[in-house]
Amino acid sequence: MCASAKLIVFDCDSTLSAIEGIDELGRAGGPEMFARIEAMTNDAMNGKLPVEAVFGERLRIIRPTSEHVAAVGRRYIETVEPTAKTALEALRADGWTPLILSGGFRNAIRPLADHLGIARVEAVDLFFDAQGDYAGYDEAYPTTRSGGKPEVIRALKRELNPSRVVMVGDGVSDLETKPEVDLFVGFGRYVAREKVRASASAFVHSLDELPALLRGL
Repeated sequence: MCASAKLIVFDCDSTLSAIEGIDELGRAGGPEMFARIEAMTNDAMNGKLPVEAVFGERLRIIRPTSEHVAAVGRRYIETVEPTAKTALEALRADGWTPLILSGGFRNAIRPLADHLGIARVEAVDLFFDAQGDYAGYDEAYPTTRSGGKPEVIRALKRELNPSRVVMVGDGVSDLETKPEVDLFVGFGRYVAREKVRASASAFVHSLDELPALLRGL
């Protein structure tokens, strides 16, 4: 990436897609498991619990298989934000390079990224054995803990040297990047979190609002 390039970083869950991938993995275990996982996710995304308090525990409860993760990958595409493709086309025309930064799972997000033409995904890798059974996750990856997304943003700036960085997301973990980016845009189509709305530099309900918002930045 040349120094003049502009980087726009998207959260995935409840931003580029309507779903929360971890909740969908929990759904495979039945209604009781789904409700338990969904509650844990909401507590983390609303800032009531640190990410690290729920990250490994949710996976321990679910123990997702590779088949379940592939199904979530398909579900991401089925529930893609309806204006995402046109918004991304307009942003690219204005010189922005999109990237996904997620506390979700790279294995599941990659199909959505391919669908949207996004080359790079920064997310957590899940591991499986030869039978496709759960074998753990990359516990060292920054987005498994609070403060992880700003850490990744700092690393991206060192690596890519972009002229501008914008972050778009719905959760408190996204909001944590605000000191590291030129503009933090809160997103509220699926979940409008009051803490994010109150602290965001801008707040949108549709991704196709972004091109006009970012012109001149």
